Amino acid sequence: MGDRTAALLVFNGFGLIAAACLFGWVWMFHLLGEIVLWPLPIQIDVNIPGDARAFRMGHMEGITQGLMLIGLAYGGRYLLLTPALQRVLFWSAIITAWLFTLPAMAHTFFGTRGLAFGGGPFKPGLANDVLYLMGWPPVIGVHVMLVLILLGALAWLRQGRTA
Repeated sequence: MGDRTAALLVFNGFGLIAAACLFGWVWMFHLLGEIVLWPLPIQIDVNIPGDARAFRMGHMEGITQGLMLIGLAYGGRYLLLTPALQRVLFWSAIITAWLFTLPAMAHTFFGTRGLAFGGGPFKPGLANDVLYLMGWPPVIGVHVMLVLILLGALAWLRQGRTA
């Protein structure tokens, strides 16, 4: 994996972790019912929708996916892939990370889960269905990514390379 590709993975990983931090602030204000930042003289009553499960999911998804991208950036040197497969791996990882994270965060505010088209046993509605459909690219991407990581690592090991 080239340096530019690795840097882009780190950059996107940082972006996801930063988004998770911002989402964590929103979660805190949701729990407090107000925006308060002591010792600043700020106190604004707010009613932010959502539940603890949804906030936890969105927050942890951003952290987990961000760390996955950063790990891939540094572990990518142990993957022996053609340039075309490296591009497929890169885009699979980016699509997986962002499109698992952003819908998880959005579900918090819509009260949906996006696990089934039409809602399944959960709240139905347009938001659920749109977010459900947004989940398909990362579902495909994560499987492509896992296969390429496996193949790339095996190829690297077969070459008898050492770090």
